[in-house]
Amino acid sequence: MTAVPSRMLAVPIDAYGGPDVLRPRELPTPVPGPGEVLVAAEAVGVGFAQTQMRADAFPAPMWHPTLPLLLGGDVVGTVAALGPGTTGVRVGDRVGAFLMEGAYADHMVARADTLVPVPAGLDAAEATVLPGAGPIAVGVLATAGLRPGESVLVHAAAGGIGHLVVQLARAAGAGRILAAASTPAKREFAAGLGADAVIDPTRPDWPDTVREETGGRGVDVILDSIGGATLLAGVGALAPAGRLVFYGSAGGGTDIPRVSVMDLIALKAVTGFSLSAWRAARPHQYRDGIAELTRRLRDGTLRPAVHARLPLDQAAAGHRLIEDRLHQGRVVLVPPATPAPEPAPTPQPALERS
Repeated sequence: MTAVPSRMLAVPIDAYGGPDVLRPRELPTPVPGPGEVLVAAEAVGVGFAQTQMRADAFPAPMWHPTLPLLLGGDVVGTVAALGPGTTGVRVGDRVGAFLMEGAYADHMVARADTLVPVPAGLDAAEATVLPGAGPIAVGVLATAGLRPGESVLVHAAAGGIGHLVVQLARAAGAGRILAAASTPAKREFAAGLGADAVIDPTRPDWPDTVREETGGRGVDVILDSIGGATLLAGVGALAPAGRLVFYGSAGGGTDIPRVSVMDLIALKAVTGFSLSAWRAARPHQYRDGIAELTRRLRDGTLRPAVHARLPLDQAAAGHRLIEDRLHQGRVVLVPPATPAPEPAPTPQPALERS
């Protein structure tokens, strides 16, 4: 068994700001407490939410960190140590963890009861969808109650979560999938994943395109990770009895729009989604979702796209990729391989004296 190092490579932030505040350095390796494990990371997923957290623009009210901190993310790795009294997991198990803080390092602490198993044969960067991005994709579809034959509009369809939603909506029997993405390359990418039509959300008349693509009726389901004016325009593009699920604010800022009940009078519904709330309120759905994701990753019916695999110490470059909105699929940080322990010296026989 490889010994746990006393120090680790980490990329903390000491102040809010641009990507350059992400500066790698060595820090003490954390020690897991009761019910916790220490994970030696193989891959760490970077999401848009972490770029907002770094810039102090994350709108969720429950996130009130103290600086300095390590940003969170989707982690895949191996259990390196157990905290006191921790059960249900063993040292050496390959696991995934979704962390709000503490992920930008080659070792991190996670609660044992939130870990998901990661099969040995899966590519680590692709498997980073298992703890966070994948369950979010499954959860927003479940929350929307998408039924076979219904139409669905996926915003940010080429992003780390959106490109999974497109594939899962197709697998769920969606009748018509509309993929909204901001560049021609991203729209082509989304079409290649199974979207029936692509939408340019930078055009002010994009809701008209949605209505045209649905025969004037409007779309049954909208999965919105953008927020702001996009959300308000989306409510107008819903069909009667349509549902919009809001799960992110990639449009920027903390200005969350307010929807009038008069906008919903045609039996429309708007609801929110967070992974932690879904896991707590609907644990059976969550567990079934993890099982489905694992099966689809293993049989190839879900294809996570990895746009970039960057060394952990280049986390700033990963944030720039995401903020420039040029990535298609996942951006993943890869910690340096943990060195094997030095072999013990072989005892030498004592020299005989003549």
